[in-house]
Amino acid sequence: MTNIRILWQEKWLNFSLFLTAFLLVNYLGTSPFISQLLGEKDSNYLLVFAQSISPEKVATEVYQQIPDLPLENNYTSITNSQQAIENTLVSRMVRYHQYIKARPTTFRLDWKLTLADYLGKNEIIDEQRYPGNSTLTQNPFELDRAIIQKLTMQQRDKLVNVLVSIYNPTEETTPEDKPSKNPENNNSPPVFVLPTRGGADLLSP
Repeated sequence: MTNIRILWQEKWLNFSLFLTAFLLVNYLGTSPFISQLLGEKDSNYLLVFAQSISPEKVATEVYQQIPDLPLENNYTSITNSQQAIENTLVSRMVRYHQYIKARPTTFRLDWKLTLADYLGKNEIIDEQRYPGNSTLTQNPFELDRAIIQKLTMQQRDKLVNVLVSIYNPTEETTPEDKPSKNPENNNSPPVFVLPTRGGADLLSP
């Protein structure tokens, strides 16, 4: 009985470790530059990098792909009284999404929910818990919300797509099927061709 109990405990332990690693990899995701650095899809490496990727690194990648997005990094740090250059609009939004709301980073719907928070159409953002409130001399929440509210729908969609592509670089968007020049009309009536003169002779042996 003791041996059987030990075997069951080992099986449950292995299953728990596998399930934990699977959830961490799928929910935290990885970025394109990390995938290029690895050069292979080893789950152990992916798990380490998925846990270590910071909102500041994500923000850097976002600004490279969307350079016209406002940085909003002119705030002063409380600790050293210097400009917090890496504390940007995108890094704060990522921190709010990932750490305050604990939402997955690999799904468009979750990022759209976060944007809806900024737009005042979903959950109310707690200003006291907003990223930067405890580290900057001024709470950036009001200006961050105003900037995101000024973005067009196309700009918000692009931001969501870029964020998802960073955390989930393996996802491929399926292109829309383009209509052919001469599309078939399955509802069109069948066309009957009348036999020509001498056509019966072609069937004779």
